[in-house]
Order: sequence, then C-alpha cells, then structure tokens
Amino acid sequence: MAVSIDRVYQKVLALANKEQRGYITPQEFNLFADQAQIDIFEQYFYDLNQFKRVAGNDTYYSDMVNVLEEKISLFEKTSGNQGPSATNTKNVGTQDEFYESSYSMPIDFYRLVGIKRVHPIRGPISEIEKLNIMDYERAIQSPLTRGAVNRPICSFRGDIIHVAPVEGGGSMPNIKIEYIRKPFPPSWTYIVVNEKPLYNSSAADHQDFELHDSEQKNLVIKILQLAGISIKDYNVTQAAAQEEVKTIQQQKS
Repeated sequence: MAVSIDRVYQKVLALANKEQRGYITPQEFNLFADQAQIDIFEQYFYDLNQFKRVAGNDTYYSDMVNVLEEKISLFEKTSGNQGPSATNTKNVGTQDEFYESSYSMPIDFYRLVGIKRVHPIRGPISEIEKLNIMDYERAIQSPLTRGAVNRPICSFRGDIIHVAPVEGGGSMPNIKIEYIRKPFPPSWTYIVVNEKPLYNSSAADHQDFELHDSEQKNLVIKILQLAGISIKDYNVTQAAAQEEVKTIQQQKS
C-alpha cells in the first residue's frame, strides 16, 4: 500500500506552521518529497547490508532483513525480452574470433537482480554473470575465462550492458533483465481556488509516494528537515532530526 501524498503534505504543513514559522508551497513540498523518498529508498540497501551481518530472529515479521526485503520487493521488475543493438555489436577476443553484443539498460533501472539469456523457443535458459569492467575486459581475452555461448558474462558501461561471447549473424540472443527500478517522483497536484491551492488527486501528473505505508512517519520527518533549512528555521530541522534519531534507535534496538 502506497503512502498518500496528501496525508503527508497536511501533516508537514500542520507541524511547520504550528507556531507560524513559515509556509511550504506545493512546489517546494514536491521537491522535498522527492528527495525524502530517494533518501529512504537508498537507505534500504545500506541497512539491508548491515542487518545481514547480524543474527536475525525466528519471527518473520520482526526480522529486519525480511522487513527490508519486503519493502524493496515493491520495486522489483522484469524487463521484456531485449534484443541487441546492431550498431554496438562487435568482434572481440584475442583474434576477434567471437562476438560481444550490447543492450540498452531500462530507463528506470536502479539495481541489478539478475540477467538471463533468452532462447527463442524455450525462453530464459541461463544466468549471465556480471563482472566489473576491468575483470570483464580481462576475461574476454582468454578462452579459459571468457565463458561460453551458453553461459556468457557481462559488464555495465554507463547505460549499456555488454555481453560476450555470443554467436554472430542472426543468432544474437535476447536477454531478460531482473532489476530494482527507481521510485516515481511524488507529486502533490492541485487547483487554485480563492488564491489557495486545493488538492486535486485526479490530475494526470498526480503521484503518491511509492514507499511502504510504514514509511509515512519517516517521510514527514525528512521533509520537515528539508523544509526547516528552506525557511531558515533550524528549530524545525532540529526537532525533525531528534525524531529521526528516535526512529533509528527503535529500529536497531
């Protein structure tokens, strides 16, 4: 279940204006909301790495690794079968004896889960091992390390995925990419009535937060921190920071 952007906006306004400290415009709120969502989303992966180093517990719903994996799973996605870019297909190897093929990365790509080679009839059949650029370049130069057509290797360069070795001609394989996508930027949309913004959830560009519903409190805290800096009221920032520390201590205790 997503977090209602209007609910968060109203709470942020109520807390920021409690002592007439300043007004946060919808435009400012949307900017703060996007940054807050990105911060929380990226923190999942650092926290997951940390909690995997410690022993969990027998209760599934209170095990932090399970909790974080559930939150991340909301963004898991699988691409359709992707064909290679003919302009980026080239011969590689010690004597240019086999092919490397290039594929475009999904525009909403954030982190890789896995890549599979797709057979034209049987579908996904083999996992493609991802290497860093240096290891990949070394591997494709040797017949002992470059893999085989049925178990290729790959490397990322910018937004292009390079796969080798592959068969040439009309046999260039398709691939299927399993990945974590980026969350959509939140957008509190409105119409102006009597010179005041009125929430309009039916607007074409309306977008709730995509984070798990349990993140509502964290979103409010982070947006208040950013808002406090914007309106130059560091009491707001400090209060929000204290709430954030309490939340972190509670999660890690």
